Amino acid sequence: MSHLLLVDDDDLFRESLGLNLIDEGYQVTSFTNGRDALAYFDRGGAADVVLLDWRMPILTGLDVLRRMRSAGITIPVIFLTVLSDDIYEEAALEGGAVDFIDKSRRLPILLKRLQLIAESGRPSGDPEPARASWLRLGPLTLRFDTNRAMWAERTVDLTLTEFKIVTLLAEKAGRDLGYREIYDLVHGKDFIAGHGSEGYRANVRTFIKRIRKKFREVDPGFDHIENYAGFGYRWTAQN
Repeated sequence: MSHLLLVDDDDLFRESLGLNLIDEGYQVTSFTNGRDALAYFDRGGAADVVLLDWRMPILTGLDVLRRMRSAGITIPVIFLTVLSDDIYEEAALEGGAVDFIDKSRRLPILLKRLQLIAESGRPSGDPEPARASWLRLGPLTLRFDTNRAMWAERTVDLTLTEFKIVTLLAEKAGRDLGYREIYDLVHGKDFIAGHGSEGYRANVRTFIKRIRKKFREVDPGFDHIENYAGFGYRWTAQN
């Protein structure tokens, strides 16, 4: 049984969702505001996933997420919100959330996401093929033992998800990778988030935009991630 922390100031929504999740076999701890949720962690409380409302008084969901990460709390966070603008999704992902789901989406969408998070943390029965501890591609160096990326010997401050995307692109340098392949790496095969049947494209574009920005902070001339409109991206391996 997974333990969920549900933080939302809408009493009706919180109670309804909490009961539905309990019916699905989850243990649910609920709070009406971010301050009480942070106090719960300060007291040593734990959870497997945090479901976090964006709009709350005193502390917004984004404030709560940032304080969690500053305190070293790395529990996966899913935002549940009525805010559909890309700017909010980008801010959530930038802050370290794993997903951003509209409150109007049906319960099975959320349950699928929770299942994928659980599976990603579960040891696989089949050992992965042996992999070198690092990869070097022109100015790029990827350290798989520490999940660190270097560009021309300077550290690029990538999140774990961003590091995985860069690894996928670099290991298949010169190949066109579709939005779906990149999205599956982040969210799990066949999961759909966002709005509409191809909402995942905007999600991938947000990740790539952040990755490019971080590399350009180290090297303003960075241009190794090329976009193929309507299809996806490619890592160009020229030095």
